[in-house]
Amino acid sequence: KKRREGNVIGVVTHYFPKVNAGVIKLKAPLAAGDTIKIKGHTTDFTQLVASMQLDHEVITSAKKGQEIGLLVSSRVRQHDVVTKL
Repeated sequence: KKRREGNVIGVVTHYFPKVNAGVIKLKAPLAAGDTIKIKGHTTDFTQLVASMQLDHEVITSAKKGQEIGLLVSSRVRQHDVVTKL
């Protein structure tokens, strides 16, 4: 297994290209203002968490186990790994 920088906090389950949003199944808490890295086969970028949604409601923090919508700066794919830096 490759060593990853940061803590793995979730995995991408869906991507909506029209709105540039990814759905992330969280394994750890996440809050607005956190810096995350999304990495996969062809995905590799870092971004600030600016906007998150849970059931179409804007939220500022999310707990482990929740599936949240996240605005992403680049395309993400299913099974991409999300780490918090």
